[in-house]
Amino acid sequence: MPEQNDLELLLRSRTPIVVIETLEEPRIVQLFTRIGLRLGEPVFSWTVTEGLQRTEVDFGRLGFNTDPGDLLRHIKASAQSGLYLLLDFHPYSKDPLHVRLIKEIAQNHTETPKTLIFISCSFDIPLEVRHLSARFELKLPDRSAIKRLILEEAKAWQARAHKPISTDPRAVEQLASNLSGVTASDARRLVRAAIEDDGAIGHDDLPKVMKAKYDLINQEGLISFEYDTARFSDLAGLEHLKTWLESRRKLFHQGGGGLDRPKGIMLLGVQGGGKSLAAKAVAGSFGVPLLRLDFATLYNKYIGETEKNLRQALATAETMAPCVLWMDEIEKGIAPDHSDDGVSQRILGTLLTWMAENKRGVFVVATSNDIQRLPPELIRKGRLDEIFFVDLPGEASRREIFNIHLRRRNQAPSRFDLETLCQASEGFTGAEIEQAIVSALYGTHSRDEALTTAHLLHELEHTSPLSVVMAEKVSWLRAWASGRTVAAG
Repeated sequence: MPEQNDLELLLRSRTPIVVIETLEEPRIVQLFTRIGLRLGEPVFSWTVTEGLQRTEVDFGRLGFNTDPGDLLRHIKASAQSGLYLLLDFHPYSKDPLHVRLIKEIAQNHTETPKTLIFISCSFDIPLEVRHLSARFELKLPDRSAIKRLILEEAKAWQARAHKPISTDPRAVEQLASNLSGVTASDARRLVRAAIEDDGAIGHDDLPKVMKAKYDLINQEGLISFEYDTARFSDLAGLEHLKTWLESRRKLFHQGGGGLDRPKGIMLLGVQGGGKSLAAKAVAGSFGVPLLRLDFATLYNKYIGETEKNLRQALATAETMAPCVLWMDEIEKGIAPDHSDDGVSQRILGTLLTWMAENKRGVFVVATSNDIQRLPPELIRKGRLDEIFFVDLPGEASRREIFNIHLRRRNQAPSRFDLETLCQASEGFTGAEIEQAIVSALYGTHSRDEALTTAHLLHELEHTSPLSVVMAEKVSWLRAWASGRTVAAG
């Protein structure tokens, strides 16, 4: 086992203190038990409830030194070398007496090699012994290991249920990919839940497993999991964007060919023009989860916490890869602000560094309504693959928008004069057309009437679209985008 070899190498280097942050406590205890037997070293484990006990040899229940101070005094006074696994010691690691005892044990490691291994979900190494310590990261199972795990759980279910399990080979392959980034024990639990649900492993299990995986790794709630990912058939117009994405879909999933994996895109445009729906359609087209990053949830009043929140959110996205990370209204999080003590600039620096180093299959879709507030470092080529401008829909796109939203509300488009409606809705965004249909339906429902073209025209005539209300700003944005961006439609 590679991780066992790496850990043995670390122990042979005579490092007095090893820190392992993990939630897989039983797995790491078993690993050290094997190492102890292989190296001929006694292995002890300690918890505050059970005290100090041997792990590789069964001497029965010992259960002494449950007090942390007494434990460390016992280890210091002992003439026996060995590996001491201290489980969940982190609440006691800041006590000055404990720190001093840990330091004295570590400093005496050359004479009597007693290695202290702190195993906790989180552990801050005291400054006094940091130079005597090393961290070891438990490797997560790779795709092949997860696939073996899935097959093991399938066989175990068959043995319990006394009947064959139904498995779709392609679904098993996809499930193995989707479970990357979680521990072996968590992967087993998610696989068991998928199998126990219906005694099968199929494509209908994939969304549920991804949701459970997301809930597992994003307990801080820094990014949200978007369930409603649209299909491109739900998106009117934007033909250039659709073609661009389709030509990169295979490369995003498989890589290779001497080409870099696609990084992402930025969508600029008028509010309500369809940027959000386009972001959802990217995830739907690629067939991957959609995560939404809201910069408002990242900001914290304590210095350094906001950048830490961003790093944690980006790490969550990497664990969910392959996925689409939607950064909605990105200018609100990274636009220069002289009143925030430089937080926005540090956020920008953290984000740019991650974007340059991102190799994990996280496709970024950044949307913005205000190009003037975006720093030039972000919008230059190289950070993202392309900048698309989502303009006001043309006549053909407006016709399709009417078709989509009428059908969605059980209204047959053939009953309406779409030509007249398209002409009357010139300058309207897709969101404004949808709202006109909704408003007209509310009115006809209250009067117990059937929806007609006249009702829709009435709503359109009494609506001032954004292109009229903010005509100067929309005109400026369209002029700026011309020649600087690629038209999405």
